[in-house]
Order: sequence, then C-alpha cells, then structure tokens
Amino acid sequence: MDSLQLALVNLTSVPVLAFLLGITLVLMKSSLQVPGPVFEFLSMYLLLSIGIKGGVALSTTPASQVWLPVLVSVFVGGLIPVVVFFSLRALTPLDKINRGAIAAHYGSTSLVTFTAGLVFLESSGLTVEGYMPSLLAVMEVPGIIIGILLAKKAAAKGSLAVAMNEVLTSKSVVLLLGGIVIGIATGPEGYSKVEPFFGGIFSGMLAIFLLQLGIQAGRSLQEVKSAGFGLLGFAVTFPLMAGMAGVWLAQAIGISQGGSVVFGLLCASASYIAAPAAVRLSLPEAKPGLYITTSLGITFPINLFIGIPLLTWFAGLLT
Repeated sequence: MDSLQLALVNLTSVPVLAFLLGITLVLMKSSLQVPGPVFEFLSMYLLLSIGIKGGVALSTTPASQVWLPVLVSVFVGGLIPVVVFFSLRALTPLDKINRGAIAAHYGSTSLVTFTAGLVFLESSGLTVEGYMPSLLAVMEVPGIIIGILLAKKAAAKGSLAVAMNEVLTSKSVVLLLGGIVIGIATGPEGYSKVEPFFGGIFSGMLAIFLLQLGIQAGRSLQEVKSAGFGLLGFAVTFPLMAGMAGVWLAQAIGISQGGSVVFGLLCASASYIAAPAAVRLSLPEAKPGLYITTSLGITFPINLFIGIPLLTWFAGLLT
C-alpha cells in the first residue's frame, strides 16, 4: 500500500470522518455537541479499555522484551520537552512560562492519537507489540513535569509537589495504569468475557469521542491567527519530525514495523487531557489559548490526517 492509499484509508475511516464532521459543525455555527457526562464517560472508557488490552498482552510478554523499550520511552519522554522549550525560544517571542506550558503538552502523550493509530494499523493488517500501552503510560508523566520545571526553575518545592500529585493522580494516568494492572491480572481468559464491550464497540466509541474533539478543535482554530507564524510552523512540523525520529529509534531497538509507528505517534503527539489540568494548576499565568490551540487545534489534526499514514509509510520504508 503506497503513501496515497494509506492517506485515503485513514481519511475515510469512521473516527477521522467523525472528527471532520465536528469541525464542520463549528463552521456551520451549529450548537450541536456531545453532552459533558457522555464525553467524560467516553474518555474513561477509552483509557480503561486501552489499559486492559495492553495489560492482557503484557501478561503473555516476557520481561526481557519490555525493559529496553521502557527505558528508551523514559529517556525520550524527558528529552522532547527540553527540545520543544528551546526550539520555541528560537522560533517565537514567547516567555519561558508559556514555552514551558507548551513543552509540557508536547512532552506528554495523546491517548486519542495513540488509539486512532492502533485502529488504522489494525485495518492495515499491521500488528503491534502488546506492551505499547505501557509505553504510553510511561511517557505520560515525565514530559509534563520537565516542562513545568523548565518554566519554573526557581519554583518552590511545594508547587512542584502539587503538580506531580496532580499528574500522577489524574484520570488518564490512574485509569491507564489501573487498566494495565487489571489486564495483567485477568489475562486472555478473563478478557474474553468482556471483549465485546472493550473490543467490539471500541471504534464506534472512538468515533463519538472524536466528534466532540472535532468541535473543540474547530473552536480553538479561531485563535490560530493570534498564535504567530513561528508557533504555527512549530505545531505543524515538529510532530512530523519527532514522529519520524521515533519510528527510526523504535526500529533501531528491535520494535516491529507496526510498533514503531505507534512509538512514533507517541513522540509526535501532544496531550490535551492530562497536561492542561497540571499546567492550569502549576502555571496559572500561562495562556490556555496558546497551548490548547497548538496541541488540539493544530498538532492533533496534523497527526490524524497526515502523521499516521506518513509514519506508516516511513516505517515500511525502513523495514
């Protein structure tokens, strides 16, 4: 399958089309949106189901296959926010508070980008290592903490401690890690009893979730003009460059073609669930319009429409 076919397969998938519908609703000035409680349930469902499926796969995976990818993920999760922080200093006039806030978002990961990648790879017939959700969990936290540290080099210890508690006890981390533990404990036999719920209807649930994200992204796109060309260029190009570097690194340490695509997406994605909560608490002076617009309004659609097929093509080229 060539790059054009990969792009068409991705663009015509139900979850991606649902995201486009959400953006279209905003352009049409429609008031339609997914109710808050439903959206909250969907986010919990996605986190828990990804964790459980990853835990089930981990229960049959030897530890010797996992330790190196985990160490590399911790290293990359700490490196990315540093690269983002200093890149923004060269590309934009932003102060260190806002650069740190954005770095925290890009250092962390996006569950929905990860999930969309898994769905796409499954439809393309590529398999993925079962420990990938564990890498998602591992990379969720370091980037947020380091981004906040870069923004507040002279921060009081209490402020950082509160930020770390906020991240470690956040919904995304707790449900993802909790799901992994459940999956390991129950194994394939236990999972088979709940597979129709956590597996069979997964893509449909993701489509409804992406519909609301499309609405949110469409609204935040109105702030792109005020973000500046330097920040806009960063939000478009950085995820693709980081993703391709992630694919190369993953294959260099022995991860499969499909797994390398997922790892590349982890490097390319930006958080808009866990990171905003931590940043609002630790860096209240940072401008939400900047970090929400870049992570959700620009980088997420770039990864969804271009990044997933591009990284899949690039992984095949390296194989």
